[in-house]
Amino acid sequence: MTPPSRVLLLCWRDTGHPQGGGSERYLESVGRELAARGSDVTLVTAQYPGAPRTEHRDGVRILRAGGRLGVYPRALLTILAGRLGRGPLAGYAPDVVIDTQNGMPFFATLVTRAPTILLVHHCHREQWPVAGRALGHLGWFLESRVSPWVHRRNHYVTVSAPSKRELVDLGVDDGRITVIRNGLDPVPAGIPPRPAGPDGPVRMCVLSRLVPHKQVEHALIALADLRRAGVDVELDVIGGGWWSDELISRARDLGVDEAVDFHGHVTETVKHQILARARVHLMPSRKEGWGLAVMEAAQHGVPTIGYRSSVGLMDSVEDGKTGLLVDGIDEFTSAARKLIDNPDEASRLGDAAHRKSQRYSWGATADEMLSVFARLWR
Repeated sequence: MTPPSRVLLLCWRDTGHPQGGGSERYLESVGRELAARGSDVTLVTAQYPGAPRTEHRDGVRILRAGGRLGVYPRALLTILAGRLGRGPLAGYAPDVVIDTQNGMPFFATLVTRAPTILLVHHCHREQWPVAGRALGHLGWFLESRVSPWVHRRNHYVTVSAPSKRELVDLGVDDGRITVIRNGLDPVPAGIPPRPAGPDGPVRMCVLSRLVPHKQVEHALIALADLRRAGVDVELDVIGGGWWSDELISRARDLGVDEAVDFHGHVTETVKHQILARARVHLMPSRKEGWGLAVMEAAQHGVPTIGYRSSVGLMDSVEDGKTGLLVDGIDEFTSAARKLIDNPDEASRLGDAAHRKSQRYSWGATADEMLSVFARLWR
């Protein structure tokens, strides 16, 4: 279908933000695809140190204002001011708004005349306690009670079938929810494959934001248990976040600090170089909508071990076919040992994961989003 003339995207962070992750990448990648097809795409998001107020990236205009919580009222005021011919959105009447609910939506539907799509990667019941008792209760009330009522006539997009079931459990009509899975960027050229034979320690990797609910500590515990059992294994941790100092301290306490490389934020090329040399990708996250990192590891034939209770991984990881899903830290460690001791089994899972990864692209994701737009305009 013909893409809309103007698309307004709302998200509390962008991919340049120190805490940006898969949710932000999803939205910006869709925006990039729409811009390439002729849409005038604007993203309204939070300000952070060193970021310009206005930026153009990959065809998308980015407007920044407000912080972690302040971005929400600032975004609504910016939309309202634009309708009155003032501010950076003056003269910009969107044909559609994508409001990203990372725990809490912007409630843009209250201030815009354009059709609004609510983008929800997963529900945040398990994560809200990190915000503190009072804010956590308020946040979950807004997410589970207020948002479904305010958006009772809006269409939802989510990224996996399990996340759709969570929304249905909150009272959202099944017919108003479309599952559009993450796309993938091509692997950068020149990434060498993992050596076929023995070449030093077996390497495991974690690709994640370093925040408490990602539970990277479980990967460190598994590493420590494996090394105590005499397994020659090391761990690469790719990504950054405010929990990094705690993880570095935990690695020291477990006696594995010399066996862990905390790489922090890296370039796309370096990220894929590290993924490509791993035997297994560990994803001990408490909650995922889909798990973009699962497919990025799969691009290199690297299977993922994760928790069945994380919800979204039940969609991105096919247990026993493209990776392994487990139910606790002991099983997590045992699964890692299984794939380290059985490289043929790791290769079998990795080959299937690689084949699965070939189904996904951001172009296909954008095509499905355009189909949702078409439904709104019937």
